[in-house]
Amino acid sequence: MQPFLFLDSSTLSVAQLVRRIKTLVEDDDVLRDVWVRGEVSNFSRAASGHLYFTLKDRDAQIKCVMWRSEAARVARLPREGDAIETHGKVSLYESRGDVQLYLDEIKFAGAGTLWQAFERLKTKLDAEGLFDPAHKRALPAFPRVIGVVTSRTGAVWHDIRRVLARRYPLAQLLLAPTLVQGAGAAEMVAGAIQSINQFDIDALIVARGGGSIEDLWAFNEEIVARAIYNSRVPVISAVGHETDFTIADFVADVRAPTPSAAAEIVAPDARELRASVRAAELRIAQIARERLGEARGELARQMDALERNSPAARVAADRQRVDEWTRRLALGAAQLIAVKRGALAGAARQLSALNPDATLARGYAIVREKKSQRVVKQLPKTETEILIRIRTGEFEAVTRGK
Repeated sequence: MQPFLFLDSSTLSVAQLVRRIKTLVEDDDVLRDVWVRGEVSNFSRAASGHLYFTLKDRDAQIKCVMWRSEAARVARLPREGDAIETHGKVSLYESRGDVQLYLDEIKFAGAGTLWQAFERLKTKLDAEGLFDPAHKRALPAFPRVIGVVTSRTGAVWHDIRRVLARRYPLAQLLLAPTLVQGAGAAEMVAGAIQSINQFDIDALIVARGGGSIEDLWAFNEEIVARAIYNSRVPVISAVGHETDFTIADFVADVRAPTPSAAAEIVAPDARELRASVRAAELRIAQIARERLGEARGELARQMDALERNSPAARVAADRQRVDEWTRRLALGAAQLIAVKRGALAGAARQLSALNPDATLARGYAIVREKKSQRVVKQLPKTETEILIRIRTGEFEAVTRGK
């Protein structure tokens, strides 16, 4: 492949060319505010909520885009083959170089009068605050009695009963039968809503199956809108198919895409509740076991501390110490007595050795002055009466003196 050769500075890149075309398109006053009519083809709704389709007629076609924020205001989404009138602006999608129509409004051709009435009432009620999110009420978590306003003979009543019997058989259903299309249907629907509110219900489903705009028109009447707004209990609107929008949907506290979906929204799934209860039971049992184990460990520690610090333990320890001290005292006393006995025996022997009787027994005598009874240790100088004591007795004598 030969490389591109840019011969002069006036040559544009693809991106520059596309941006220039986009600027020219977006600067056109007509293309910035344009109504286009045609037939819907290749309609799709992305997971993001944005709408993509082709608007065509016999001679041409153009790709259309409607962002989610704009699509949320459309009462009914278009279907394949619908003849519609669209409003928006023309621009260029640079990545593919596609000229596209970016829409902010859709009207259905062939039902122009009804849709204009729809838009007028929608604008009026919105201005009065009937669509205000602050007025929306939460559905009860566990409804006891669920009211239903729909036809007794249609498939809707059967579908709601079937779904609730499977999901939440604890709830009771109370039907307020009514016409859901045709002459007088709007008045009957409004009257049924008001009547069933007199009963002890916890939530209310207002429902009918799908159909054309004419078939659903009773739920676009002001009398029905105000009955829903003034309902004592939260209201789920389930009118038509997922792509159908009615005034009732905007006023209701919750919109369900189908009547069966309304039955799923209004009450929990008993199977999920049982699973949740079982999981909670297991968790509570686990926590109880953990807490019980912790309590047992703490109790054992407290009992050990109590035993260590109890008076009985201290008394037992003191008793043992008394016994030890008693044994030590007895041993010390015995040793002391033995020592004293030895000392006494020694003293006795010493005393015995110093005993005068012992001295006399060895042949000695003790001489005392008779008068003073003092022991004579040397010969008196004068005659002195003395007493002489020997082993066998005592006798008197007189000294001669020096």
